[in-house]
Amino acid sequence: HKMMKNILLICALAIGTFAMAQEVKPTFEKMEDGVIKATFFHDNGAVAQTGTFLENKRHGEWISYNADGQKTAKAEYKNNRKAGKWFFWNNDQLTEVDYSENAIVAVNTWVSKEPVATNRP
Repeated sequence: HKMMKNILLICALAIGTFAMAQEVKPTFEKMEDGVIKATFFHDNGAVAQTGTFLENKRHGEWISYNADGQKTAKAEYKNNRKAGKWFFWNNDQLTEVDYSENAIVAVNTWVSKEPVATNRP
């Protein structure tokens, strides 16, 4: 009986591991104006990216997040082409890339030498 309990325990652990390892499928929601709102997920279930499609093309704002839920990028598309200001966050660095007609027009980078938020009493 002890061996049977060990086998059941091992099976239960294996099933739990497989369940956690399953890929979280993206969600798509059709809005009233015909835009499709998409949400993609990391393996841990955290949101990886949100954005919108119009006529099966990326259109509008897209935001990416790391597995810890921190924003890593904000992008803008117009009919599947890169447009406007894109922002990339990497630790204490912010990079802004300006696009026009799918081509880079300008790049600016800022580095924060002090924390943005402080804990003051």
